[in-house]
Amino acid sequence: MAQPAKPRFWKPGTEAPGSSEDRSDADPLQSTTFIYNPHVSLGLQQQRQRLPVFGLRNHLLHALEEHQTLVLVGETGSGKSTQVPQYLHEAGWTDGGRLVGVTEPRRVAATTLAQRVADEVGCLLGHTVGYSIRFDERFDPTATRIKYMTEGILIREMMADPLLTNYSVIMLDEVHERTINTDIVMGLMKKILKKRRDLRLIVSSATVDAEELRRFFSLDGDRPSATILSVDGRQHPVEVYYSLEPVPNYIQACVDTVCRLHTTEPPGDVLVFLTGQDEVDEVVRKLREAPDTPRKDKLLPLPMYGALPNADQLRAFQRAPQGHRKVVVATNLAEASVTIPGIVYVVDSGFVKLRWYNSDTHTDSLVVCPTSRASAEQRAGRAGRVRSGKVYRLYPESEFTSLPEHTVPEVRRSDLAACLLQLRALGVSNPARFALPSPPPARAVLAACELLHALGALDMSGALTETGAAMAELPLPPTHARMVLAADEFGCGEEIATLVAMLQVDQVLQRPRAGQALLKARMAHRTFEVEEGDTITYLNIYRSFVKRKRSKQWCDELFVRYKAMQRVEEIRSQVLKMMKHAGFEPKSCDGDVDAVSRCITAGFFPNCAYLHHSGTYRTVRGDQPLAVHPSSVLYTVKQPQWVLFSEVVHTSQPFMKDLTVIDPAWLTELAPHFYQVGTVGDS
Repeated sequence: MAQPAKPRFWKPGTEAPGSSEDRSDADPLQSTTFIYNPHVSLGLQQQRQRLPVFGLRNHLLHALEEHQTLVLVGETGSGKSTQVPQYLHEAGWTDGGRLVGVTEPRRVAATTLAQRVADEVGCLLGHTVGYSIRFDERFDPTATRIKYMTEGILIREMMADPLLTNYSVIMLDEVHERTINTDIVMGLMKKILKKRRDLRLIVSSATVDAEELRRFFSLDGDRPSATILSVDGRQHPVEVYYSLEPVPNYIQACVDTVCRLHTTEPPGDVLVFLTGQDEVDEVVRKLREAPDTPRKDKLLPLPMYGALPNADQLRAFQRAPQGHRKVVVATNLAEASVTIPGIVYVVDSGFVKLRWYNSDTHTDSLVVCPTSRASAEQRAGRAGRVRSGKVYRLYPESEFTSLPEHTVPEVRRSDLAACLLQLRALGVSNPARFALPSPPPARAVLAACELLHALGALDMSGALTETGAAMAELPLPPTHARMVLAADEFGCGEEIATLVAMLQVDQVLQRPRAGQALLKARMAHRTFEVEEGDTITYLNIYRSFVKRKRSKQWCDELFVRYKAMQRVEEIRSQVLKMMKHAGFEPKSCDGDVDAVSRCITAGFFPNCAYLHHSGTYRTVRGDQPLAVHPSSVLYTVKQPQWVLFSEVVHTSQPFMKDLTVIDPAWLTELAPHFYQVGTVGDS
């Protein structure tokens, strides 16, 4: 079978493609002299002084003395994320036990930045410098002065302390990503700043409309309360190459580009950007199976994505062993805030996986789509952090100019149920009129209110109920939170804690692509599978894992990801603690499948689909046609009449994932306000 043509690249500014007869033979991978960073061997303090932000230290501190809000704009590699909190600590903003809080949109950024700053400060992680993320923290309330955290953690702290009285400065980092939590925090901080004139806010990003943010945070008064400070310059130049023509398969093109680069380019590690865990694992596997090259050094492919255990994520930040070239294959979580040492080359697939909510069909889907120009520049910036680098974009330059300037803010493309629940718990009386940098669509707000009312979190007037207050305390999506609270009624707390943990971790099972390994994996996985669906199958996997004393050998034999199961263990213990905090002791239902399925129905009843007479599934809300995902245990069996799903994934068509087979009578029993007895399809 013929292999697809390997991508050829063109460097803008050189002779145009096709203008020379021998152009096709030229290899731009060999066009530049390798340049080393002379600062790598310097001590940490000397490296700090060579960062671009160091020259603006006094300007920054003076701006905070004069203004309540500082919009800090600096290119990737300027040192914003690591140095500014230290400047504040050194200048006395943490005196008297006060905290400097730094929010990051991603967990891996919060943990790695905290470790780096702890090294520079000269303390153990969790002492002067700490972090707090969902299901994990290294933080000492009596000693920590610089605290890195995700935005969701800060929102939860606001629930207990609405004015953030323990903080002197809050720094919102990487706001250009415009996650839904970023926008919520900015809206809440605008209210808090009016009440606490002694609190300071720093809004930091590499690519952001600074003037728009300055206007958003400017408060009425005698003097401007917000100002802008810019940090010039990336540390090292980056050369960008574009593919001469669109690539037919960007996953294979990433593998081919890395192999060519390894053969022809001087030493330097590689960072590859893909859209999701499946693609990352596939490219890592192909690179490990790639034939040896004449070079003495070997490729060391390492995955990096959000579901990876923290210990494995940190492997990407360790120096490659002697005689190896590190290749970090990552999702877009590696775009911002984190510096992976040694990265010189970046391979950009040009795609990203985003979550899109359809308020008409009430489905939240993961969709692969082209990245934005701002994100592409962020990816390119990874190559210029430690020395001069090169970026290979797997699409023509004409495609780059047609990309949207910025990624659509998450608040405009997401299910807002969790957002509205948090705002009501924070005392926002009318979430629909809450000031956000980007107002959400009215239809999405209405759909979120309907869902929260159906789950019992809001009453008919939109006020928070006792159940809603308990749901808001849990760092879980509303459907998951409602299921956790229902576990006490059905006596299956331990099983639901396991299920919630399994749903938080992607790809618990290994799924080889082809060959004898694929057949062996299918046979092994059938030992867990049950006709009640994926969720009950997950419980069987965990029960077997515990019965075999959490053996790595057992996991390898049955094609179960050992590290994923370790992560499940960590999350499960946290969920059990949440249940006890919610006021009930989690119990086991001792194999009562109906009790578990009914409890799942109590939380996931809005995500219901029925088998249409045409042979396809359709959602009860919105009547959207859906298919069973090929990874589901129900994909190859007789299709049940009624199922619940946890999410919808769009690839070739919309697929339901994590299915549970239910009795339709449970819908009218457990959600009579949402479902009525009648003929499916009646209006």
